[in-house]
Amino acid sequence: MRKVILYIAQSLDGKIARMNGDVDWLDKVHSVENEDYGYASFYESIDTTLMGNRTYEKILSFGIEFPYAGKENYVFSQQKGKHDTEHVKFIGDELTSFVREIKQEEGKNIWLVGGSEINTLLFNAGLIDEIYLFTMPITVGEGIPLFAGRLTERQLKLAEVSTYTSGVICKKYVMKKD
Repeated sequence: MRKVILYIAQSLDGKIARMNGDVDWLDKVHSVENEDYGYASFYESIDTTLMGNRTYEKILSFGIEFPYAGKENYVFSQQKGKHDTEHVKFIGDELTSFVREIKQEEGKNIWLVGGSEINTLLFNAGLIDEIYLFTMPITVGEGIPLFAGRLTERQLKLAEVSTYTSGVICKKYVMKKD
């Protein structure tokens, strides 16, 4: 079975973006040359991405080529009139059923890109298998939290901790099965 992996950065105060969705604060974190925090290896391990519409729209606003071309990309949106594009397919209903189905398909792992509402929905449904949480040494103040709303109580196992000279800490959590 494929795994759904939440691979995401947050500020020290638990924000994944500013209130307007900007992640410009990520560029303020000192980066060591040629340090990708394991991103290239992780990216090779997935063939599918999941994201919310606001996350997708923010990515488009960067004015760059779509960064996940060549992967199967699904955007969850309740907005009517969304049409599939060259790079993404829009999913409007039955999000948890859809994710359960694609987890059963053949393929590599699935990257849950975010945002906070989808993170919460999939977490509460028990559909996230692993979390790679990169805590950046910066505070944002007001912003969008890692999870929106109330979470189901769930035990996680800390599987790995990686520290970087930039001050970034990555904690890998694995969901404990009931």
